Amino acid sequence: MVSANREMVVYCFDTLVAHYNKEQPHPPAFDEGEHPLFVTWKKVVNGGEPRLRGCIGTLEARCIITGFRDYALTSALRDRRFPPIQAKELPTLQCTVSILTNYETAANYLDWEVAKHGIIIEFTDPDYNTRRNATYLPEVAAHEGWTIIEAIDSLIRKAGYNGAITESLRKRIRLTRYQSTLFTMQYSEYVAYVKNTRGLAPAINGVKP
Repeated sequence: MVSANREMVVYCFDTLVAHYNKEQPHPPAFDEGEHPLFVTWKKVVNGGEPRLRGCIGTLEARCIITGFRDYALTSALRDRRFPPIQAKELPTLQCTVSILTNYETAANYLDWEVAKHGIIIEFTDPDYNTRRNATYLPEVAAHEGWTIIEAIDSLIRKAGYNGAITESLRKRIRLTRYQSTLFTMQYSEYVAYVKNTRGLAPAINGVKP
């Protein structure tokens, strides 16, 4: 099984730096394969709690090289919840890559563990008779300090449902649980890695090193 690793995060940073410099990213230092994956960007200011700046990925297996390249940019520049990350923010960024594994259909909406499982919910909106779905990665509920019920209710809202959340609605949820491996790196660690392995620190046009 392929696990998330340092080289995958480096490739995501390489991809974002190359975007700002209008050039091609450095070739990846990991092997091809097909897996579901996510790229998460957070911003750290003055040593405070990292704040989400973008998180997008795919629940379907796809080539991890093109997947990390595409989602590094999509999550940084096209997450509709946030303005696009600017080049000047790079020194404050941390990047986490996730590779999703062990998909299982849960018995019901309670059949998962906080911090162990990510969850995908699917349900029919009783007000509009439309299908809704959403996911949280395994680390989200634990980071927020949620119980299982709190996580489920938050995910129902994330899916776009604005009506009353009832036990009847929860029981109609189809839940898929999964696990993941992840790797996180700060921009300063990325710079040090590139210096050590390539002999030259990354440079961004218009941004002071």
